[in-house]
Amino acid sequence: DCARILLADVEANGAYYGVVCNAGIAKDNAFPALSGEEWDSVIRTNLDGFYNLLHPLIMPMVRRRKPGRIVTIASVSGLVGNRGQTNYSAAKAGIIGATKALALELAKREITVNCIAPGLIATDMIGDEIIEEALKMIPLRRVGQPEEVAALCSF
Repeated sequence: DCARILLADVEANGAYYGVVCNAGIAKDNAFPALSGEEWDSVIRTNLDGFYNLLHPLIMPMVRRRKPGRIVTIASVSGLVGNRGQTNYSAAKAGIIGATKALALELAKREITVNCIAPGLIATDMIGDEIIEEALKMIPLRRVGQPEEVAALCSF
């Protein structure tokens, strides 16, 4: 149980200063062929991951009475959509909206909540055929690296 583990860590080590919420999977398929399992697993992993990670940690962060940082990872797919990624685009758009709402709730507590929406990043989630096609649309003609996204999280 995620909440139990996180709260035990808070009890042992104190409330977190910062949290990076980076849960996500993609199961690409054209919408007419998209199975209920493909829809549910992507939505659950992305949106439930946001809730399951952040919900138990918010009140301990607030009770610290000190500034804090939360960074969520979405995707450019949540901003513009991608063919074959209706489920993923919907989930990442949800992360963007939830991040904005949580930022408004926590601003008065000096806890910032920001979202990073990267384009194509070299991870196990993308295959070579996707990279080859996507490079045609990327001005730098290269995919991003995970370390580049990590550097953004450490502002």
